[in-house]
Amino acid sequence: MTGALPSAIIAGISFIGRSSGGVKQLAGFRKGHHTLPDAANAVTNAFLGKICAGELGEQAEALFQKVRTGLGYKRKDVALALTPPLAVLNARDFTVEIAYALEAADPARYAVVQTLHSLRQGDLVQTEEFAAIFAAAFTEISFVLKQGVRVEAVIDAIEALEESELAVDYPADCRECQIRVPGVDAQVRCTEASMDILFPRADSPRELLAEFAAVRSAFAVSPALAGVIG
Repeated sequence: MTGALPSAIIAGISFIGRSSGGVKQLAGFRKGHHTLPDAANAVTNAFLGKICAGELGEQAEALFQKVRTGLGYKRKDVALALTPPLAVLNARDFTVEIAYALEAADPARYAVVQTLHSLRQGDLVQTEEFAAIFAAAFTEISFVLKQGVRVEAVIDAIEALEESELAVDYPADCRECQIRVPGVDAQVRCTEASMDILFPRADSPRELLAEFAAVRSAFAVSPALAGVIG
């Protein structure tokens, strides 16, 4: 998988999945004893870590068992560290982090972000076993760019295309841009440090990479764009 992407441009790839819920629905929240957070900060997120420990532990343990049995790993090949509100599964070929955090806009709710990164064996992503473990787990691919990119240059390259269906939106400060690709049901976000592909449906890394191929193909219409992702 990673061998198909230019190592001179891509420093790393992550797969990201998101979910959320209400704080008072967590097993550790005791009605009549606890009060809902009214802000998201270090203190309230530490509180979240205490009351989400049950859910986080179950989620992380379930993933550990799926990885261990699904990929035939031995004890030395995979380890799980729990420090609520964070769990880190370090496997021989990759790392997965599961992080709980209060939502800044609504501290009565929490967000869960699961991130798969540090892939050390790219071909593993294409296997049936890996796809089964992470089926419907992720909605985003994030490519970290080695040299970074000038967002203004990406915008100019798209706006310079003639008769192209590629379209771009951006704020006045050009800190990032959103690119619309014809025939691709996904949102492409470009920043100085990364290119992120956000999909409307959760899927496995293998399926998301297959959909990403259409984005990469669309970028080939311009040398400037092709240089962003290869």
